Amino acid sequence: MKKVYRIKKNSEIDAIIQNKKSSGDRRFVIYTAHSQNEHFRFAISIGKKYGGAVERNKIKRQLRMIINNHSKDIPSFDFVIVVKKDASGLSFAEIEANILKQLSKFKKTEQSNEKS
Repeated sequence: MKKVYRIKKNSEIDAIIQNKKSSGDRRFVIYTAHSQNEHFRFAISIGKKYGGAVERNKIKRQLRMIINNHSKDIPSFDFVIVVKKDASGLSFAEIEANILKQLSKFKKTEQSNEKS
């Protein structure tokens, strides 16, 4: 996954979160905003309550791998994935299913907006 797909600036992340378009559950919340680019961009936010640095880095690697594997299915918008403490202990398959479920909600709304 190339770094052009990542959002690094705190101001951009804050703007996406303040947009208040979100979908989530008790494990993950995904905030979205329309993108100026022809491809999607993303950021991952995880707090220290989740666990130690090893656990936090592991789930970030897993999320980046999920996004990389399903990049063709992700519509072109900017999004921030916020990982909650309850996500610890999930298997890779459970994380993947949860994230894809959340992203599919935004894909459906974008397709309905294009038809309008």
